[in-house]
Amino acid sequence: MNDLPAHEGTSRDLPAFLTEFLRRPMIVGAVAPSGPDLAGDITAAVPRTGEPVVVELGPGTGAFTGAVQRRLGGRGQHVAIEVNPRLARRVADRHPAVRVVVADAARIGDVLSSYRLPAADVVVSGLPWAAFSERRQRSMLSRVVAALSAGGAFTTFAYRHVRWTGPARRFHGLLTESFEEVTVGRTVWRNLPPALVYHCRRPVRIAATS
Repeated sequence: MNDLPAHEGTSRDLPAFLTEFLRRPMIVGAVAPSGPDLAGDITAAVPRTGEPVVVELGPGTGAFTGAVQRRLGGRGQHVAIEVNPRLARRVADRHPAVRVVVADAARIGDVLSSYRLPAADVVVSGLPWAAFSERRQRSMLSRVVAALSAGGAFTTFAYRHVRWTGPARRFHGLLTESFEEVTVGRTVWRNLPPALVYHCRRPVRIAATS
């Protein structure tokens, strides 16, 4: 299936997304797909030149996948890791150029190795980090850091209304431990619910908690 316009894909995916949220709310983490404005912000780190390796964690129905593909324009490698097989199948059908893998995002290193890719230049995350325990946050983030190249970039988002909760603040602290540069983007008010993007560059190593 060819790429849909961003707004059309979001509206068409809403029933499927809501169904998966009701089945597994702590894993899906949202009641609606992210909108095109947020997709544009979170994929801004994907280079428009060269042959970058981009890994997408938790693509869901593909709200960010199409934006990544448009920035790549047929270049590089795009790997998407989705734990939900139904959502993974939708992304694979819609974006045949993307290597979609059904797996836990914590296996990012194994997935890259399976494709003989040494490291990711960019990791784009749609995971619900604020819903994770401290151990899970630290363990997952350490694997992302280990999978990135020395000058790599990591982008993820947070909903504005939960940004100051304990889990969200803890995650922001882990980001500042894990990257030399962490900046917070503008609030995307048109997203449902409003959200903002963390732009992280130049990873450093942190200790994982098993």
